[in-house]
Amino acid sequence: MDGMDINALPLVGGHPALDLVNTVERGTPRPRDHLADPPALLHWARRVGLVDDAEAAAVAESWDRDPGSGDATLAAVRDVREALHTVLLAVAGGASPSDPGVVAAALERLHGRWAAAVARSRLVLAPEGSSAARLAVGGVPEQLVPDRAADAALDVLRGADLARLRRCPPEAGGCGWVFVDRSRNGSRRWCRMADCGSTVKARRLTERRRADRAGRDR
Repeated sequence: MDGMDINALPLVGGHPALDLVNTVERGTPRPRDHLADPPALLHWARRVGLVDDAEAAAVAESWDRDPGSGDATLAAVRDVREALHTVLLAVAGGASPSDPGVVAAALERLHGRWAAAVARSRLVLAPEGSSAARLAVGGVPEQLVPDRAADAALDVLRGADLARLRRCPPEAGGCGWVFVDRSRNGSRRWCRMADCGSTVKARRLTERRRADRAGRDR
């Protein structure tokens, strides 16, 4: 995945908040952040549906008026991402922090971001045939992306089937990305077989062949 453009980054999480966590390649000695700058963030937010084209244009215009707001937006979204990652590792039983206070602090950060987003939201009537009303999150362009990211984070923690939350196993050569396993028997192991699964299998095959050759040469 090295050198991959943000528009080609695989979306494997099954939820925008999980795909946000997966914008960092953590299974390497030097983790790579695909949300490298505000434009990359905005492209990614459009891809996963956090904003539509008109909203993205409004956000970009607000950044043009105040260039510093783009960097502030990126920092806020990264904060949501890292707090959610900490919580998800605890949920998935991965390499979570040994101090429960770290998880509690991450939850508090997420709640604070979400509460601020709700304060900027509006209650609107939903389309006919659905629920009576819904909360429209993100009414301020400068805060639109982080507000939607915080709302998505709370949505995945409250509404997703976290019993099926998986982590592409770094201990077995996987990338460490998280995803919801929607396979029928709940046996999905890799983020994508075409990426980590095939890579690990190919590496193991190479190692076995080397071992066989070494055994024959003795």
